[in-house]
Amino acid sequence: MTDAADTALANQYEAYPYPLRDPKDEAKRLVIGSPSHLAEVDHWIFGARRPASQPLRALVAGGGSGDGTMMLAQQMAWRGRPGDVTWLDRSGAARKIAMARAEVRRLDNIRFVEGSLLDLPTLGLGAFDYIDCCGVLHHLPDPAAGLAALAGSLAPGGGIGLMVYAPHGRTGVYMLQDALRMLAPATESPPARVDIARRVWKHLPDTAWLKRNPWITDHIKGGDAGLYDLLLNPRDRAYTVPELAALIEGAGLRLRCLVEPVRYDPDTWLPDVRLRARTAGMDPIARAALAEALTGNMGIHVAYCTRAEDEVAEPDWSDPAGVPRLRENEGPTIARGLPADNVLTVTFDGLRVPLPLPRLARAIFGRIDGVRTIGEIADDMAATGTSREVFFREFEELRRQMERMNRLFLTPR
Repeated sequence: MTDAADTALANQYEAYPYPLRDPKDEAKRLVIGSPSHLAEVDHWIFGARRPASQPLRALVAGGGSGDGTMMLAQQMAWRGRPGDVTWLDRSGAARKIAMARAEVRRLDNIRFVEGSLLDLPTLGLGAFDYIDCCGVLHHLPDPAAGLAALAGSLAPGGGIGLMVYAPHGRTGVYMLQDALRMLAPATESPPARVDIARRVWKHLPDTAWLKRNPWITDHIKGGDAGLYDLLLNPRDRAYTVPELAALIEGAGLRLRCLVEPVRYDPDTWLPDVRLRARTAGMDPIARAALAEALTGNMGIHVAYCTRAEDEVAEPDWSDPAGVPRLRENEGPTIARGLPADNVLTVTFDGLRVPLPLPRLARAIFGRIDGVRTIGEIADDMAATGTSREVFFREFEELRRQMERMNRLFLTPR
């Protein structure tokens, strides 16, 4: 499947490994995001039903300079979770950076394989319980073949975390890509093209849509690697929700979750009851597509998928033995910062969303530590006068709001 654009892409990532990372920064911070946060994987892929003691074989397909690999491998190490993470990418330059980052972190649960995800059937790496493919499919000559190769490498019960570009939030990007193809053709060297791109950005008219798009910052904050990836990439396509859903289905996968679910609910943006009456009859993909079209600020889609042939592992929130966990174990912090009216306001790329929480939200948040079970929290609150009936009613409402925010999960035992 190699063509001129694919060859240019390979040369790009050798010249400018992406994203721009300095291994020395590993001592200061861990890059956290979605997909592949371990709490998300446990919840959305495995339904918190896969024992924590069971070794996890993970693949980061298109690992680049290592963000997803470091995040997943470090969290597994911190929690004492057995297993390993395989970094796979064509770029030798990116491999050097990722390996240096792992060395700074002293992570011994990563193996590095240089190659293409399209070669997975012949690489002999075996089957994986979880696969991360973040920012890769939309650069391939045939994204469907790429996702099919990943799906074919999944073990039974396994799943995939995907990130692809979305069109509306990237307004202005493709216009400037067109301009730079004229001014800095792909036949020129990467440094020469970067120089032209920086000169163009310096003189770009204020009417250019990318200058009006506050959510795309690679050309400003991402160094030469970010600039090249955003504006000079030889192949870059974006997917609407229906297009992504079709890609997932075509690979024999089932869409489990779009992150964050609340963003993909049109009722979040349409409080009018007459409008909600019209959205009520829409199927989940149509509802998500409507939300995407209404908001206009989604620059990426993050999706968790499982094999279509496998039974869906739903988190069992009705089990008192279940262990709730906030994404970063920040329960007491949220409890202290919750306003008196119990309305938690969150912001998604400029859009503010008020989330009304139940009366006992502060008390429940303060007890969610990733260790205590739902039943133990109920017992603790009963000792202070809250009946179990009231607790479970309030907990269910809190769970509903925070789970669709991708902040509250069940964690495996």
